[in-house]
Amino acid sequence: MSFLLPSVADIIDIILVAFLLYSLIILSKRTGSYQILLGLGLVLILYFTASILNLRMMTSFLRVLKDYWVIVFVILFQPEIRSLFSRIVRDHDLRLLFKDTQKSVYTPLLNAVSIMSYRKIGALILIENQRKLNEFIESGEVIDAQISLKLLLTIFNQKTILHDGAVVIRDDRILAAKVVLPLSDNIEYTRKFGTRHLAAVGISEKTDCFAIVVSEESGRISVAKNGVIITDITIDELAQRIKDETS
Repeated sequence: MSFLLPSVADIIDIILVAFLLYSLIILSKRTGSYQILLGLGLVLILYFTASILNLRMMTSFLRVLKDYWVIVFVILFQPEIRSLFSRIVRDHDLRLLFKDTQKSVYTPLLNAVSIMSYRKIGALILIENQRKLNEFIESGEVIDAQISLKLLLTIFNQKTILHDGAVVIRDDRILAAKVVLPLSDNIEYTRKFGTRHLAAVGISEKTDCFAIVVSEESGRISVAKNGVIITDITIDELAQRIKDETS
């Protein structure tokens, strides 16, 4: 019956398998992305150790595990994998690879324009560029406030005294409202457009600002730059144009 007695190698084999199973169970209950590398390293070390010592049970077990190690690790370390990718995104800010239109600054502006377009609320908004608009700002009401959806909708509400004229934006702030602008005398445009659109073209002829117009009659969005107006653009096209102007 001596052949039924385990050898020293068999005992070591059984202990290592038990230790491996126990370790995998413990690791599966813990959090922390480093556990993934620890678990993988443990499996590799035990596999090579078992191969060198000719531990048949251990080798067979690890060979099966090796064949399906991707599935096993995804199942066992799902929380850690999720945590690891979250940390990578947070630490390295991969979102910069897909940088949007200075989202933190201009998202409220885009949302306001979209709403005003849908509700057919007339609006004229200038994004200042290199050429400062100080002499025009003096003709309006100084606000100097952070860009916000509610503020823009309030300014262009027809029940307020600020809705006539233009809003001037510098960087991330609304500098002024009810700003009076020069009108374009371009014959091509004077025959087609009203005061708000002619003011957008007029200021873009004299400065390098980027003008956004929402039509009160149709709700259509237009932009003016360097004396040229482009009409009936989508909100996505507006977002791209703002990105091009401010990048």
